[in-house]
Amino acid sequence: MIRNVRAAAAFALFAVAPAALAAQAAPAASGLPIWTIDMAHSEVTFRIRHFMSRVSGSFPDFSGAIQGDPANWSGGSVSATINVASVDTRQDRRDADLRSARFFNVDSFPTITFVSRSVVQKGDSLTIAGDLTMRGVTKPVVLKGAVLGVMPGERPRAGFEVATTLNRLDYGVAWNRVLEGGGSMLGDDVEIRINVEALRQAAP
Repeated sequence: MIRNVRAAAAFALFAVAPAALAAQAAPAASGLPIWTIDMAHSEVTFRIRHFMSRVSGSFPDFSGAIQGDPANWSGGSVSATINVASVDTRQDRRDADLRSARFFNVDSFPTITFVSRSVVQKGDSLTIAGDLTMRGVTKPVVLKGAVLGVMPGERPRAGFEVATTLNRLDYGVAWNRVLEGGGSMLGDDVEIRINVEALRQAAP
């Protein structure tokens, strides 16, 4: 049972996402302000089906950069890197299993990266399309969410939330177990949610 839940967590961690938003070189958005992620107020989380319920976890160690005009983020760029070994599902044995070659294989693939191709803001809605790389596989993903606001001042801050759903099989994470009577232990879809607070960097 413990091993099964480990597997569930691993699949959901794809992201990023994305996670998400770090120091890979995204397409340059010339002349636009640069914002870096405030790790103390940001998170990358995931969720996947396990039997009839859901298992969730997070990647506490990630970094990223955003380039964009806070008046409208369209035309900006986002990049992110997740340290996969930081995976945290609140069970040490499960986390160790997720780091193994059976799942994330962190010895060979220590990071998950995301690099945007386009950023579009309409009202408060935000759509970020880009490439997510995990376990050596790169696939296009679309993150959808909202701009939560911008706080002006000596050190401006901006808040965002985005989410996506990934199919773990697309990244070669295929472990599962067929249940007696039909069905499988784990779902294929992984829900990714990213909340970011970013700090504007001073002009050079």
